[in-house]
Amino acid sequence: MGKHDKSGNSGPSSSSSASLFNSSASLILPSLYIGPCSAASSKAFLYTNGVTHVLSVGATPTNPVENVVYQRISISDSPSSSIIKVCDSACYIIDAALSSHNGTGKILVHCSAGISRSPMVVAAYLMRRRGMSLREALSQIIQVRPQVSPNAGFLAQLKELEMGLRGVISLEVNELPKKEKDRVALLTRS
Repeated sequence: MGKHDKSGNSGPSSSSSASLFNSSASLILPSLYIGPCSAASSKAFLYTNGVTHVLSVGATPTNPVENVVYQRISISDSPSSSIIKVCDSACYIIDAALSSHNGTGKILVHCSAGISRSPMVVAAYLMRRRGMSLREALSQIIQVRPQVSPNAGFLAQLKELEMGLRGVISLEVNELPKKEKDRVALLTRS
């Protein structure tokens, strides 16, 4: 991305590694980040942003950071993998993290690169817990993390989830455009 995330943590006290990790993890909601596996092992990123919990989606961080709660759900980045099967667990973990520390808990949801698995789990969370449509959830995520590009199988499952939750599908495409600017344009137009 090359820019700092919306957390505002770009002050002079940030080290260059903290700035690097700030640009590689994205703030989706207050207290909810999506990023790559490297952010989950970055003491600078986690401590600077007050992250109390990490949810690993598939990938496992190499070096867990002290005083951060780590949990993992297993799923591969394959169109045939079921995100719906892990969605209930992920929603529970995210809710518990956000309500921890007297409601001030913060969570990083990550996969290997923060492009397919973790954004789709967060999209399902936004749809289930925040009442968003699929278009609204993906728009919120892609506006701050334009590199997000779920595989077609994950997108199809999110459309099925939306049909079950809302009785309609807000996104008619079967695949998101390959270019970042085209994904942003698709999801931000009214």
